[in-house]
Amino acid sequence: MNKKLDVVTYGEAMAMFVANELGELHNVNTFVKRSAGAELNVATGLARLGLNVGWLSRVGNDSYGRFIKQVLKQEGINADCVITDEHYPTGFQLKSKVADGSDPVVEYFRKGSAASHLSLADFNEDYFLNAKHLHLSGVAAALSPTSYELSSFLADFMGKAGKTISFDPNLRPTLWKSRQEMVKKLNQLAFKADWVLPGINEGKILTGLDKPEAIADFYLNQGAKLVVIKTGGEGAYYKTSQDEHGIVPAFKVDNVVDTVGAGDGFAVGVISALLEGKSFEQALMRGNRIGSLAIQVIGDSEGLPNREQLGNF
Repeated sequence: MNKKLDVVTYGEAMAMFVANELGELHNVNTFVKRSAGAELNVATGLARLGLNVGWLSRVGNDSYGRFIKQVLKQEGINADCVITDEHYPTGFQLKSKVADGSDPVVEYFRKGSAASHLSLADFNEDYFLNAKHLHLSGVAAALSPTSYELSSFLADFMGKAGKTISFDPNLRPTLWKSRQEMVKKLNQLAFKADWVLPGINEGKILTGLDKPEAIADFYLNQGAKLVVIKTGGEGAYYKTSQDEHGIVPAFKVDNVVDTVGAGDGFAVGVISALLEGKSFEQALMRGNRIGSLAIQVIGDSEGLPNREQLGNF
């Protein structure tokens, strides 16, 4: 518990079964087991780049939960605050295989999972105070009312402690009661963050505005220090509270295999670079690089590079 952490995050990790065959999921006979979860992807990517990363979650006392713990150990992610829940199971998902670069179909089996029961009772003050930076995602916030309460509390706690906070909206409309609730609750979290990282379509939904600069201003006017907007094939736009702004072009990818995880890879690049003191342009360039690597392989985190691979790229 005394280990100094560069980044701490929390959320739901799931077992993921990726189809080995093209076609609709009900026709697939063989799958490959992998790990999944937006926040776990970010934690994994940061750990591979050599950062000390901590993870708070709940997993069931089952084979999927033991698998997730094994993955955390293999990736070098600190799991001191991962709780084994004796009452609720670990969630899992099925993902289709695609060959044309389109988004795969993903079916979730997570309702009532151990992670959905995350709450303030799981908070460990010393663990979070030992971290320099907190990364939050809209997925963890959407799991349940108690998990949202934990997200909001962590943002307040880390902000008061002088830590930096990043927030990726990661919209999951099916996890919310209504679109209106999703927009209200996620914006409340975004207003507590230093670095806000929406995709352009997410920004449009959350703010009702169309242009990247207008979306950025919406959050900068609420106290954000940096807003980075992913604009797909065009790259990414950024604007700061000091009115610095610019566009960093995307890296061309000839063979798009699996688009899931691209945004998480982008977050890994931006967060790691900023924590290393890189410029905003360098941070977005690294985000674009890692995002481009993530979409060239099957799996949510398999394309996330280590430091050597990032350098070679």
